[in-house]
Amino acid sequence: MGTPERLFLIDGSALAYRSYFAFIRNPLYTSRGENTSAVYGFTVSLLQLLQEEQPTFLAVIFDTPEPTFRHEKYAEYKATREKMPDEMLPQLPRIKEIIAALQIPIVEIPGYEADDVMGTLAKQAAAQGIDVWLVTGDKDFMQLVSERIKIYSLRKEGEEREILDPERVRQKLGVPPEQVVEVLALMGDKSDNVPGIPQIGEKTAVKLIQRYGTVEAVLAHAGEISQKRIRENLLAYGQQALLSKELVTIHTDVPLSIDLEQLRVGKADTERLRTLFQQLEFASLLGELAPSSPQETVRYHTVTDARAWEELLARLSHASSFVFDLETTHIDPLQAEIIGIAFAFAPHEAYYVPLVFPEQTLLPSPATEGAGMPSDILQRLRPILADPRIRKCGQNIKYDILALSRYDIPVQGIDFDTMVASYVLNPSRRQHNLDALSLEYLNYQKTPITALIGSGKKQKNMREVPLAEISRYACEDADITLRLRQVLEPKLRETGTFDLFQQVEIPLISVLADMEKTGVLLDLPLLKRMSQTLAQRLEELQQEIYALAGETFNINSTQQLGKILFEKLEIHKDLGIKKIRKTKTGYATDVQVLEQFKSHPLVQKILDYRQIVKLKSTYIDALPKLVNPFTGRVHTSFNQTVTATGRLSSSNPNLQNIPIRTELGREIRKAFIPRAPDHCLLSADYSQIELRILAHLSQDQNLMEAFQQGEDIHRQTAARILGIAPEAVTDEQRNRAKAINFGIIYGMGAQRLAREVGISVAEAERFIAAYFEHYPGVYRYINSTIEQARERGYVTTLLNRRRYLPELQSEDPRVRNTAEKVAINTPIQGTAADLIKVAMITIHRALQEEKMATRMLLQVHDELVFELPQREKDKAIKLIKEAMEGAIQLRVPIKVDIGIGQNWLEAH
Repeated sequence: MGTPERLFLIDGSALAYRSYFAFIRNPLYTSRGENTSAVYGFTVSLLQLLQEEQPTFLAVIFDTPEPTFRHEKYAEYKATREKMPDEMLPQLPRIKEIIAALQIPIVEIPGYEADDVMGTLAKQAAAQGIDVWLVTGDKDFMQLVSERIKIYSLRKEGEEREILDPERVRQKLGVPPEQVVEVLALMGDKSDNVPGIPQIGEKTAVKLIQRYGTVEAVLAHAGEISQKRIRENLLAYGQQALLSKELVTIHTDVPLSIDLEQLRVGKADTERLRTLFQQLEFASLLGELAPSSPQETVRYHTVTDARAWEELLARLSHASSFVFDLETTHIDPLQAEIIGIAFAFAPHEAYYVPLVFPEQTLLPSPATEGAGMPSDILQRLRPILADPRIRKCGQNIKYDILALSRYDIPVQGIDFDTMVASYVLNPSRRQHNLDALSLEYLNYQKTPITALIGSGKKQKNMREVPLAEISRYACEDADITLRLRQVLEPKLRETGTFDLFQQVEIPLISVLADMEKTGVLLDLPLLKRMSQTLAQRLEELQQEIYALAGETFNINSTQQLGKILFEKLEIHKDLGIKKIRKTKTGYATDVQVLEQFKSHPLVQKILDYRQIVKLKSTYIDALPKLVNPFTGRVHTSFNQTVTATGRLSSSNPNLQNIPIRTELGREIRKAFIPRAPDHCLLSADYSQIELRILAHLSQDQNLMEAFQQGEDIHRQTAARILGIAPEAVTDEQRNRAKAINFGIIYGMGAQRLAREVGISVAEAERFIAAYFEHYPGVYRYINSTIEQARERGYVTTLLNRRRYLPELQSEDPRVRNTAEKVAINTPIQGTAADLIKVAMITIHRALQEEKMATRMLLQVHDELVFELPQREKDKAIKLIKEAMEGAIQLRVPIKVDIGIGQNWLEAH
């Protein structure tokens, strides 16, 4: 039997909204400043659907601006909906261009909502024996579900796809599809402003329909209902419920003149798509779209006999530079077995040396003898890889350095890394992987790793891949890396970023590799005790929350929590707050919202509960699982090519996110300990470094003078603004000055300052005005930086690190405003990143030259953490302090605070 014919109907407006808001915290822009978040998300979802489901028929249905019969029946229908965001509006034509290029029909019927059009098409197709899949997240569509019609939810990355059939609807809502309308009518729909019956939520509505069957029956028996509030509301608002039923009922009789055959999936216009993807700068999608690149004439060699190996070894020994790339068995380089290594000296030619042959029984050793090859391949390569005079290039070469370190093979002479080069050229770029760079800079689609090993549950190990396939793949990687260098290096020189790349980012690779290899020891018994204590505290908090709420509920459910807070307890009324933010699914209960209500005892306990849950799951319970089984230590990954400012980030664990302002967050640092009792941890932290950089960049005389004279900058700022002596400044006044000192760097306005320090907006405005009056150089710096950024399209740090800001040209004033804040902050924060990177390189080099046992372990924000024997304490303090304070010369002194202890908390 063939595959049954299936019709997929996509709720276009809903998918566009979902795609736009999926990127709301990190919107996507082209280099011209065009927001492409909704277009990209929509396109990815559409291509995924086409690839995975291969539908027979497909259509995308959009709402139209004309009013519908629902507006005629109820003028307030959808009246509370916010208007479409300014930056989303121009993306709809782009989305429709993509759909048209994919040869997918677009259906829009004036005077009818997309829901009704989809319902009509679904019923018509089902009547013809076609299986229909409604691509939507709207619960209203549950009323249409039948044996032929199902709801298909687009999955998020890493999640299972949800398919709603009649049984799943019953499990999810508690009623069969034919009673969904009845439930919706009683509970209403805040997003569409469908009134329903006041005080009746989903749970109550379901119970009533389960008992009586229809809205009409519920109203007929309203007088029998024992709960007074529900009985009275049903009696008072019966007509409203009947109106709501009309509003939520999807009409399946829209006059359509569409033949099913018109919806048959056709062949995409790949040339039109390619043009659109190039305009929209969708590099990764270009790769998926394009067929395999035309076969180029390449000479890829598999080295499988001793003679060829000796010839290659001699060439490597005499080369001035080469590219190398490892093939391994694990994404964690400290757990990876090397199975082969590829080399390239010139474009279009590469060599692959296998260390493991798939046909053989694999042994846990660095090399396996076979096919006439010697067993000491890696050891023969050792002097070449360790020779600093032979320059090496790679893609993400830190991985290769770490993988080789397991075999006690050092790598010196690192000269180029294409991933790092791409990052320096444009740190805001989404991807710096080899596939994306190859496509963008060489217009070449290389073989993806999934072509060799697959993905998901069926993914193979690289040891299982046939030698010919892995050889071709590895040679291509090395060859493409070499060709990319030839393109990227001139670009670095043209943009004036080559010195930063060569003198800072490239030397930093070895520093980070050493830090990752060293790792850090954890006090596992302490973490276990903390976990037990917090589990007990969570249980106590849970009972306290239930007592204050007057019922048990799922504390982790934002919907249930919102109803408890704003419907049952009405805490906003108690606190005199009129406006409550809502989301599509209910009330907003994120931290920002709850902070407004934290004077209420229940809200404070919810905040405490959430904080403990997050720290327990993210760190206290997760850290022990990250301990490397071979070393007994945690080896954090330091990411060099992620942040747009030049800052390092870390993962597994993410050290930057360990809170330091809360007692519990600080306690986590106690679990980081030295390797032995005669060792200690040293923390070296830059003091107010961003303010010192601001003083340097702005050249404000008063700000520079305060640092030059070693004054308490926050006390001095308060004294200047308030016109009083520094010694007369109170702690509260100093805290306000501190908030504005740091807030200025991040473009803080009066409203945020008022919120942070607990003053009126008018008072905050006066405070900011007084600040700029006493620090006029800062005011001039801010304005000139924004103006220059708008003219050039980018900002730079002291070491000429660039960050492009196309958002400055956005038509949306909110987006422009955010970009202006970024323009102010990036030169300051980016220079702080440059500073600590230079310091790390200097310290690492000095520790090696002095042959000291002190090891750099961690870098978090403006802090470096070291592990050292007690005997080296004095020498290490001097060396580290001098290197950090002298990394870059500023117009003001740089100060470093150093602490020592038997754990990270003590040292910090």
